[in-house]
Amino acid sequence: MAIEKTETPEQFTKASIPNFEPSERWRIMKNILAIGCAFMVNFTAFMGAANLQSSINADQSLGTFTLSAIYGSLLFSNIFLPALVISWLGCKWTMSISIVAYMPFIASQFYPKFYTMIPAGLLVGLGGGPLWCAKCTYLTVAAEAYSTVSDIAADVLVTRFFGLFFMFYQMAQVWGNLISSAVLSYGTDTVAANVTLNSSLVAEICGANFCGVTAENENPNLQPPSVERIYLISGIYLGCMILACLIIAFTVDSLSRYDRNRARSVKGTSGFKLLAVTLSLLKEKNQLLILPITLFIGAEQAFLFADYNASFVSCAWGISNIGYVMICFGITNAIAALATGAVVKLTGRKPVIIFAFCLHISIFIYMLQWKPTPEQGIIFFLLSGLWGVCDSIWLVQVNALSGILFPGREEAAFSNFRLWESTGSVITYVYSPYLCTYTKLYLLIGILCVGMIGYSIIEWSGSRVEQIVSNDKPDFELINDKSNRDKMLK
Repeated sequence: MAIEKTETPEQFTKASIPNFEPSERWRIMKNILAIGCAFMVNFTAFMGAANLQSSINADQSLGTFTLSAIYGSLLFSNIFLPALVISWLGCKWTMSISIVAYMPFIASQFYPKFYTMIPAGLLVGLGGGPLWCAKCTYLTVAAEAYSTVSDIAADVLVTRFFGLFFMFYQMAQVWGNLISSAVLSYGTDTVAANVTLNSSLVAEICGANFCGVTAENENPNLQPPSVERIYLISGIYLGCMILACLIIAFTVDSLSRYDRNRARSVKGTSGFKLLAVTLSLLKEKNQLLILPITLFIGAEQAFLFADYNASFVSCAWGISNIGYVMICFGITNAIAALATGAVVKLTGRKPVIIFAFCLHISIFIYMLQWKPTPEQGIIFFLLSGLWGVCDSIWLVQVNALSGILFPGREEAAFSNFRLWESTGSVITYVYSPYLCTYTKLYLLIGILCVGMIGYSIIEWSGSRVEQIVSNDKPDFELINDKSNRDKMLK
């Protein structure tokens, strides 16, 4: 998804934050909860619609190309737009107006053509960068303000606020898919419809053998839902996005209440400067070694949302079940993200990464051999749930490793992570319509193996990560000084 440009509280001076009464704590919490609710409602609609694209808009791979357009425009948006848009509108109105940029994507579902959906997808990507950056900025500055009226350190509050926010955000995957599955399955006897299709035929044309829909292997499970049901889902999702926009517009305070100098300071790092710093890291060995596993994260997510949904779930079990299967992914992803942090404290990072590698390789190998049929419903849920565990480990651990490897240059490190993660997604969506599923699985296995080799070299080479942490720790006092920080970013 989009770059989350988190900034540490040390980058802001206490002098820029006015004095507040202790009661201001409740107002700050109100703002944080409102932002969390707005993102949950907005991404309830977006995630629910995105998960259906490869199935309901499968004709000429329209849905898959639209997803590719979204992630392609995110590459541009994440680097060049956030600082410019936030300096113009402020964080509050950047979030509210950026949500409006998501609405044409839902509206285009009423008339899905290349000339309606591709531009709408590009617009989503352009709005995504400023939306996420404004959210990160707001939560960070609000945490600094909260620390002035409490006994809690600002860095602790940043972690708490982001944790609270992502609790809301992760629930979007559940609600969005629940809405789509409820609408698509209501009043239809999906079990009876699936049983009428010969299970042996499903096993031959679905799963790893799936190469798209042709006249020779036409599958009734892949028939798009009725236009009325798609309209109903789209109407509900569009209403969700309008509600999300209004929540921020009418319940969130302007960030100038907490940091009146923010508009000035946000101009400090231009899109071109961030791009230059981001690309400059490619000269370093550790960045090149971690790049394949970063590409894999974007590729595996794109495969799950597009190819797993189309090749396995839709083809063998029916489009109406996609949402339920993706709910399982979202729940295990959220739980594993929380559990991983506790496990790493006990075992260290290496055993967790090795576990994720073995589990994901096992999933790929099983999918290559598996012949899915409608009677094997539990396996669809099991695979998506285990995939959610792997995905959470990759996201949490590779993100953390990116920051550890480049102390003092975290901004560029995380920018690189999102840049190459999005690149992996774009590449996967682009080649998806032209390859059979088994070929895509072999490609994922290859990328993952190369990524693990690069990770292993980082961990076990002469310049160990632990040495990097202990010997090259960033000086937060220098980062706090704007002139010195600018020198570090050059």
